[in-house]
Parts: sequence; structure tokens; C-alpha cells
Amino acid sequence: MLPEVLTVRAMVLSVVMLLAVVLLLPTVRAVVTQQAELRELRSELSEQQEQKADLETELARWEDRNYVIEQARSRLRFVMPGDKVWRPLDTDSVQEEEPAPGVVEPSPGTSEDADAPWYTSVWDSVRIAGGE
Repeated sequence: MLPEVLTVRAMVLSVVMLLAVVLLLPTVRAVVTQQAELRELRSELSEQQEQKADLETELARWEDRNYVIEQARSRLRFVMPGDKVWRPLDTDSVQEEEPAPGVVEPSPGTSEDADAPWYTSVWDSVRIAGGE
């Protein structure tokens, strides 16, 4: 009779444990999910606070008259009275001159001796640069 009692007790204990797991599992899952959401919201809150601080700093800059003048000059291209303004007109109509096709002639002051090796022209340029 002793083995039957152990099996009945074991069966009752296992049913109680299974019932406890079934009842507690959703609660534990909800706690874990809420903690993850809380961490997410806290990080979002810190980002929002940093953004708020940056915006307040930007707003405080606009209280400075020199900053306002600089922004008006750079963004809106305002000028102060007495400033001389240079603005190119019709820049699209300016065309660059293209080189004429043909043989490239050496510029004046270059070595006339075309048969000289390359290192002599390098040495000549070093001497000229050195002031000899």
C-alpha cells in the first residue's frame, strides 16, 4: 500500500505544480515584457531630454544679436548698410576657352636641347629653385 500512496502524493504534487506554473507563467511573462517596455521608454525619455536641451541651447543662441545678424547674412544674404556687395550676374553665359587642337609647343625658358636626358631637366629645375 505504501507505493500507491507515493504515486498518489506524487500525482497530486505534480498537478499542483502544473497548476502553479500555468497560473504564474502569464504573470511572469507580463512582468518581463513590462520591464523591457520600461527600459525602452526610459531610453526614449533620455533621448527626448537631450533633444530638448539641444533645442533650448539653439533657442538661447537666438537671444544673441550677433548670432541673429550672422544668420541673416548667411541664410538670407542680408547686408548691413555701408557694406559693398559683389554678386556675379549671368554666370551661365561665361564660357571657358578651350585649347586649340595641334602640337603643344614648349613654353619659353625651357631647355632647347630635346636630346638631353630627363634627369638634366630635373637637375636644372632644382638649381633654379635653389637660386643658383
